[in-house]
Amino acid sequence: MSEDPFVRHRNLLFTVAYEMLGSAVDAEDVVQETWLRWAEVDHSEVQHPRAYLVRIVTRQALNRVRTMARRREEYVGEWLPEPLLTAPDVADDIELAESVSMAMMTVLETLGPTERAVFVLREVFDTPYDEIAEAVGKSSATVRQIALRARNHVAARRPRVAVDRDEQRAVVERFLAAVQTGDVQGLLAVLAPDVVLKADGGGIAQAIRKPLSGSDPVARLLSNFALIAPGGVVEMVWINGAPAARIEVQGELTAVSLVFEGDRIARIYAMRNPHKLTGLVGETALSRDVTA
Repeated sequence: MSEDPFVRHRNLLFTVAYEMLGSAVDAEDVVQETWLRWAEVDHSEVQHPRAYLVRIVTRQALNRVRTMARRREEYVGEWLPEPLLTAPDVADDIELAESVSMAMMTVLETLGPTERAVFVLREVFDTPYDEIAEAVGKSSATVRQIALRARNHVAARRPRVAVDRDEQRAVVERFLAAVQTGDVQGLLAVLAPDVVLKADGGGIAQAIRKPLSGSDPVARLLSNFALIAPGGVVEMVWINGAPAARIEVQGELTAVSLVFEGDRIARIYAMRNPHKLTGLVGETALSRDVTA
């Protein structure tokens, strides 16, 4: 008996929903909604199950955006995408790793819902324009225009300097060692001069409410960790396909994602909202599934 198409493509469907929504919890809900609709369909009449399932998950994700917009209006402080603990081999698929990186996820947040859906489906999953058009309810010509606009928007905002993963890992190790020891000079050595730190506490966990800019103030803030959390556990993990940090202090978790420009850390995203840290419980399987 052949494997059910939904089961075979489940990781792909979750990845599509997550990249469209920036929320692992909402993406999981969308996948479950997709399963319920798939269960009601006569599978023998579906000629291309993968395309059909991607269409359902796209429509469900776009519906979910409205609910998320209402939640964000009431959100306290900075809103950041939910981090996901991933296996190191996610980095082996360069396009997948870049598409789920925190750098890309934050850029995708600046797109409108339809633009984001079109960009993700076309640029990440290589979905044909006619299939995207059917999924988002637009003509193929309109989808091509949206794709071009979204591509230019993203290109203007994504980090321009790529850095080797091994080099990233070495910088992260130096960064974490400096944080643990309160070494301000060590931090200044790995931070870009115009580094920006953003934290998401959601009004639940303590976090700075506004972005902090500049290597000196960021380094001094981070150096306080050694003083206020002497028993804290700091370890390097892979988050969203890149080297990152998991910090635990008295049972409270923080996920620290880093964005590089060259060999310096240009952006630091600290997720402290416990409701948005469920993705750190275990590794999330992601897939582009482009050859399926």
